[in-house]
Amino acid sequence: MNDPVIHELTCYIVGGAVRDQLLDRPAVDRDWVVIGSSPADMLRRGFRPVGHDFPVFLHPKTGEEYALARTERKQGRGHQGFVFHAAPDVTLEEDLQRRDLTINAIAQTPDGNIIDPFNFKADLDTRILRHVSPAFAEDPLRVLRVARFAAQLAGDGFTLAEETRTLMTEMTASGELDDLTAERVWQETQKALASPNPTRYFEILRTVGALRVLFPEVDALFGVPQPPQYHPEIDSGVHTFLALTAAAALTDQVAIRFAVLCHDLGKALTPPEEWPRHIGHEQRGVAPARALCDRLKVPKAVKELAVLTTAQHGRVHEALKMRPATLVDLIESLDGLRRPERMTDVLSACHADARGRLGSETCDYPQAERVLAAAEIVRSISPAPFLEQGLSGVQLGEALRQARTRALNDHLDPR
Repeated sequence: MNDPVIHELTCYIVGGAVRDQLLDRPAVDRDWVVIGSSPADMLRRGFRPVGHDFPVFLHPKTGEEYALARTERKQGRGHQGFVFHAAPDVTLEEDLQRRDLTINAIAQTPDGNIIDPFNFKADLDTRILRHVSPAFAEDPLRVLRVARFAAQLAGDGFTLAEETRTLMTEMTASGELDDLTAERVWQETQKALASPNPTRYFEILRTVGALRVLFPEVDALFGVPQPPQYHPEIDSGVHTFLALTAAAALTDQVAIRFAVLCHDLGKALTPPEEWPRHIGHEQRGVAPARALCDRLKVPKAVKELAVLTTAQHGRVHEALKMRPATLVDLIESLDGLRRPERMTDVLSACHADARGRLGSETCDYPQAERVLAAAEIVRSISPAPFLEQGLSGVQLGEALRQARTRALNDHLDPR
């Protein structure tokens, strides 16, 4: 590599970029580790400092991250309770050994040579997610990171090493996950939801007990039965995971996938004497959906879609049976006149819900077509003529509703 900025600088590409190259996956960006240097030397070369806890710099031309090699020592609880040591005498081997998974602890020289002092490439070749050292247990965030990597790499056939699964279970039982900040939990969850297999993330968390700690509203669904004639999979938690898998096949939008994760939270609140029926679970689910969103501090738009989907998905499923007046009400409830894109997102989540049943994984969803067709007709009714008549307030709203209902009667295909 002919780069005068890093001339005579001992540096290696590390982490995901090396892993993804060896897996023939596209690498999003490259991170570098620098051996034998100092902050003063990096600044002299024109690098811009960005690290707060330890020295990280941005290349003056490429913008890529260069971090001084470091070791770390656990001093307090949580993922922030670490003291870092970055100095010229820290070796590449010491820096790699502090990393989370073996498949992320491989380095590459600027000219492409692989550096693997611990033979970690063997785990990459056999598709194993395995922790590097017992120090893994010092950082509770790594429980989520491993689950997220499992989701991102599921298509490459990666499985979790049993000793790593055991260690993650012990970490969860120790209470360390209680110290994770909402921002970091959502950050990992958002990345997992954007992955090819988001369900894998939540499955891993459940197997190590972390779903019960971080997503108790979702964990509570497991063991709650549903009517077998509608849900051959029976279990509400299983249905939720099937629906999330369906959502991943339908859309790459994180907000829709998260809405699907939340849509049936109300079933966990159904009194057992009413099982397997869940009448009114949609409205019961609003409170836990909001609680989950508030606790994780999810973005406002994500929360709004999750709550709206939770409250309205049962009505959307009934769209083929609705009379025109009821369809008008539904479209207004979905905010389909002011924000048609949000209504479309709710319909996508409902389609995933319909597919989240054994035997229905590829079903069509004509309810969405009917709602979209009705909404187009409803939007064509302008309030202008009624305003010209001097109508306003309740009178204007009622006149518009009647006109929209008549339009649906006249133009919407009957069902």
